Amino acid sequence: MRKILLGLFTVSILLSCNNAEVKSTSVTIDSAAKMPMELAYTARYTANWSDSVSDADLAVVLNTYKNWTEANMNGLENALADTVELDMSDGTHLKKPKADIIKIWKAYRDSLSSVDVKMDAWRKMYATDKKDGYIITWYDETDSFKNGKVDSASYHDINQVKDGKIIWYSQFKRPKK
Repeated sequence: MRKILLGLFTVSILLSCNNAEVKSTSVTIDSAAKMPMELAYTARYTANWSDSVSDADLAVVLNTYKNWTEANMNGLENALADTVELDMSDGTHLKKPKADIIKIWKAYRDSLSSVDVKMDAWRKMYATDKKDGYIITWYDETDSFKNGKVDSASYHDINQVKDGKIIWYSQFKRPKK
């Protein structure tokens, strides 16, 4: 009797399931179209973005992370424009020739025994009205210092690329606990 009741119960559940088809919708945003509602803010820089940044520029940026992990300062230097502007996570702002930037980065990299980068995601962003290309990255980095200290954090970087070279780099850091 139990088997019959269990069978009927199972059949009734299966028959009551709704197998309605789920429709997928896709929204295309036309940057030239007016927004249907008033927004609380207007973008100071731009609100007109596309992903029209070359794969070559993406490769330049991603290779800088690999060069950093491998302590390849020559490779890192080759990715930078003649003058680079930096906004670091500690609040440091610099605009210097790439040789000066590499000198600073080399001194810091020399204090590390190893660097491990786990790249979570990246996004190509092109400001259509400003004609500026950016590669945005999200990753975790673990730095092992020669003195035994280990620093691990999540990062979000903005790399502005022009003519195949990084001209601006901005870094945001959230330490891991």
